[in-house]
Amino acid sequence: MLSINHVTKRYKDFVAVNDISLNLDEGKMLGFLGRNGAGKTTTFRMILGLTPVTEGNILYHNQTIDKSLYDRIGYLPEERGLHPKMKVEDELRYLARLKGMKTKSINQAIAYWLERFDIEQNREKKIEALSKGNQQKIQLLASMLHRPELLILDEPFSGLDPVNVELLKSAVNDLNKEGTTIIYSSHRMEHVEELCDDVCILNRGELVVSGPIDEVKANHGNKKVIIETDKAMDDLKNIDGVIEYNQTKRNIELMIDEEATAEIIYNQVIQYGYVRRFQVVEPSLNEIFIDKVGDLNG
Repeated sequence: MLSINHVTKRYKDFVAVNDISLNLDEGKMLGFLGRNGAGKTTTFRMILGLTPVTEGNILYHNQTIDKSLYDRIGYLPEERGLHPKMKVEDELRYLARLKGMKTKSINQAIAYWLERFDIEQNREKKIEALSKGNQQKIQLLASMLHRPELLILDEPFSGLDPVNVELLKSAVNDLNKEGTTIIYSSHRMEHVEELCDDVCILNRGELVVSGPIDEVKANHGNKKVIIETDKAMDDLKNIDGVIEYNQTKRNIELMIDEEATAEIIYNQVIQYGYVRRFQVVEPSLNEIFIDKVGDLNG
């Protein structure tokens, strides 16, 4: 559906994005990760045709995205852009008309999403009179109002309390289940793990990780073994393949180089008798992210 082919973006001598390639299948959700300044927003703007590509090409259903396709696409930029003096309903109607929606569809969509986001009571209020969290809801709602085929979300839940994060996550997830293809950028790795099918990580404009989340985690190496016990098992740290050993009052945590090492550890642990838990845990996205882009000079 969306194909990014050897794309580079240069600003004079500065390379913002360097030769990245990836494909996103229809109906999937891609977690698009990177530190500040990694090239995420530049990539989004190139996908949308707002910033010209220096080298390579980006195709959506085998054509370059331009204004003829904008009615089928939604975009929530990190820099928010509502009209503070407009009332909520007027703002949403204005943005919906820009997407080519008809009056009946607009009425239905506004009623549905205001209720879904628990902000029906703010329909006649001016944007500037809303809390930052409710302004954020309106901004996200506006990007979803026309039920786009492709939706790009740049930090959609920033500034929201946990209750509202869950509310909006549910809406995004439902939209994805109904067929919308989503690119989702966030610094909250647990949200990406929960919502997304695939993940890519940019570092200084380079694509350093790309693929289905399960495969990325399985291929990263350095898995963890957790043993829930109050027994001392110091001899485990001497097993070949154990990179790190930590013991607390309740758990022993071992970092291992490959899953085969876990079997050796297990065979030694059972000599101690009963333990409450023995679990092999793949690295989290947060651990992978830090490993790939956590250098001090980033």
